[in-house]
Amino acid sequence: MTEEDLKNIASQLSKPEGEAGIQMGEMMNATNIAMTTDCINQLNLKDNDSVLEIGHGNCGHLKYFLNKTNNLSYTGLEISSLMSEQAKKINQDSLRQNVQFLLYDGMKLPFEDSQFDAVFTVNTIYFWKEPEEFFKEIHRVLNANGKFLITMADKSFMENLPFTKYVFTLYEVDEVQNLAKEEGFKLTEIKENTDEVRNKIGDLVTRKFYTLTLSKI
Repeated sequence: MTEEDLKNIASQLSKPEGEAGIQMGEMMNATNIAMTTDCINQLNLKDNDSVLEIGHGNCGHLKYFLNKTNNLSYTGLEISSLMSEQAKKINQDSLRQNVQFLLYDGMKLPFEDSQFDAVFTVNTIYFWKEPEEFFKEIHRVLNANGKFLITMADKSFMENLPFTKYVFTLYEVDEVQNLAKEEGFKLTEIKENTDEVRNKIGDLVTRKFYTLTLSKI
């Protein structure tokens, strides 16, 4: 695989586009489903919660989310217009007043202050352009008792993937914790888990990942 191929993979992972982007969205959903469902489980959702997901991809997990409890409100936010379109297409039978997919610029969250009970994101932190400012934005849109969950793969695992030297910024758990603390969050829980994914030659390998639960200070 050439360096250009690796750059293209990294670019598509950060913002899927075109026909290749549709395939990438399907692959990401399959590869990340264990991480995503684990994160959703850790939300400990309650009836009537209003939840924001940042970077939902094709959102093949929406029904799993909506089935967790009653009358959930889901807002999905994407920088990829293709993924937003795919999410609406895949979940057209679940679209209703309390389910919406929106686009944004990757920086400013288009919501009022204290709008959500919870925010979660899976495998997106690597692509945040200004993480400090983004944490501030998430802090702003969470209500006083809200929580923010970040699920991310172990840095040592990610470093062994050939495409992560492009576009990606990789983090240790303590680095994320420190960033969050600087912007008004405290860490309330870290859950470590593993799943199995296929490597570049098709073999199943164990991937360690973490879900960090943050609350407002």
